[in-house]
Amino acid sequence: MGTGDVYAVDAVPNCYYVDTGMYGTSGYGSVYIYDTERPAIVDTGIGTNYEYVLDAMAEIGIASSELASMLVTHVHLDHAGGAGFLAAETDADVYVHESGASFLADPEKLWEGTKAAVGEQIQFYTEPRPVPESRIEPIKEGSTIDLGSRTLGVHHAPGHAFHQVVFHDTDADAVFSADAAGIYARHVGTIFETSPPPGFDLGEVLDDARMIRRLDPETICYGHFGPADADGRLETYIDVITGWVESVEKKRAELEDDDAVVEHFVETSPVTDVWEGPKGPEEVRLNVRGVLHYLDSRSEE
Repeated sequence: MGTGDVYAVDAVPNCYYVDTGMYGTSGYGSVYIYDTERPAIVDTGIGTNYEYVLDAMAEIGIASSELASMLVTHVHLDHAGGAGFLAAETDADVYVHESGASFLADPEKLWEGTKAAVGEQIQFYTEPRPVPESRIEPIKEGSTIDLGSRTLGVHHAPGHAFHQVVFHDTDADAVFSADAAGIYARHVGTIFETSPPPGFDLGEVLDDARMIRRLDPETICYGHFGPADADGRLETYIDVITGWVESVEKKRAELEDDDAVVEHFVETSPVTDVWEGPKGPEEVRLNVRGVLHYLDSRSEE
């Protein structure tokens, strides 16, 4: 797999994904493209190198003027950062959970919040452009997306972020999971946690994973590293994310210094081997801070 390469999703007819080269890590940025009667993309990438999405569409045979819909799983910039750029190049409507719509119309707060959350990782990002309000279609639990020859169901999945949804293609028995099923790094065969601040909530993350399990998909189209067979992966993620929070909570009790807790996991987490360059340690820092924020929020209840 290489940056800009396009791959068919074998289990989902007329569906492809492109590697957008996110964070300089091969495979990490997966934008899905439906070559249906009403062409659509699922997520938009980070904004940086959004041209890869347009090039992939052209390779598949979809002109930019033909794109009907952009389906945004949530407004974190690694999923929605390209929406404004692609809106300027197409006439597509942008579907996003109703609680996240304002962040796409006016992304200034989103940009400032991202800079505060991701630290040094901001070097990989491009400041987002607004999406015209007239082009934004708010969605919620139970909404459906009409692709002409296919219909996708919408399910709210707020554990990772309050504005997250997953899309269910019942005809193909596939779920576009955003970050609700964790990050499956196919090249190492491991599912990793994702727990960024400030929205991470363990109880809701577990509810989301169980919701997807009830949908019983054959294929999970992960928001990162592409699709995979669903067999057993949701059960694995439930164990992974539960163990991750428990380990951070235990280490916090031992060290009693949050900075030391963060650095402990930077030094010991296998996640640092998945991403190239500075991304690995920063990813760990982000996820530890998310758990610490969650633990603080829980103690205040």
